[in-house]
Amino acid sequence: MRAGVTIGAVLLAGASAAHEDIADQYPQSELYDKPVEVIPHVWSAIGATAPPTYENSGHNNNLSFVVTGDGVVVINGGASARLAAALHEEIRVVTDQPVKLVINENGQGHAMLGNSYWAELGVDILAHEDAIEVFEKDGDFILQGMQNYNRDKAEGTEVAVPNLSFSDKYTVEMGEVVLEVLHLGPAHDPGDTQVWIPQWGIVIAGDIAFHERMPPIFAETCTSCWIETFDGPFTALGATYVIPGHGHPTNMAQVTRFTSDYLKDLRAKIRVHIDEGGDLASAYYVDQSTWEGLDTFEELATKNAGRVYEEMEWE
Repeated sequence: MRAGVTIGAVLLAGASAAHEDIADQYPQSELYDKPVEVIPHVWSAIGATAPPTYENSGHNNNLSFVVTGDGVVVINGGASARLAAALHEEIRVVTDQPVKLVINENGQGHAMLGNSYWAELGVDILAHEDAIEVFEKDGDFILQGMQNYNRDKAEGTEVAVPNLSFSDKYTVEMGEVVLEVLHLGPAHDPGDTQVWIPQWGIVIAGDIAFHERMPPIFAETCTSCWIETFDGPFTALGATYVIPGHGHPTNMAQVTRFTSDYLKDLRAKIRVHIDEGGDLASAYYVDQSTWEGLDTFEELATKNAGRVYEEMEWE
């Protein structure tokens, strides 16, 4: 009963509060919003659905943590050392258990740049081998991008590469909880990682799953692979609760609609466009009006269409 009430309250809050136009919902903290208990023992500080800005301190993804009874597992290092410290302050309000492990959901800045704070405390940091490869290659560039928008809030942040890696699955047994850290297949970004807690039916999904903001498609993203991974092993988990990479906690029906269904719809439209002899310049403007209610639609819709055209042109 408590779990149902808790996640219900979070979802009701999300329906009215989740919007990219809200600059900061928790001004007394570096965090965009105060962590909420999604189900018992699983907390998440829900980030902005807007791009990273000085106002939201780069907190535009979800920073989650699990209180196990014998320590805390944090999911995502945060976009800066200061943001990681702000999350740690909130963890200390919830529990006196120490943070024992940080898991990065991918190799992007808002997942990894806060690692430097946790590494200085001697906390182990885990990420998929592909995400680590990206961060080792591009970490300085990623840091510079964060410094450009975050200015003084970037103080103290350094590139800190995770000290633990995995390929397909990494099992964490801590206290009363078993967490399965998974790489289910190619999706949004190299090294996409999902944290599955089967005993509670909750998956901290990372960027395989979206529902309040439009999924970004990168130049290296394979959308057909993303659909295959989502509809196959990710859906097969049978999760009751989903904490996506961005946006409020929800369920599989919602993330399926706004992730897999969106990708299938865009690919279908681009296929028709290609079959009719359409070129890249006009592909940017295929009809995506079904999805215009999603945050970041204006920033991403045309880019997504162009990238899917380039992917599908030679399929």
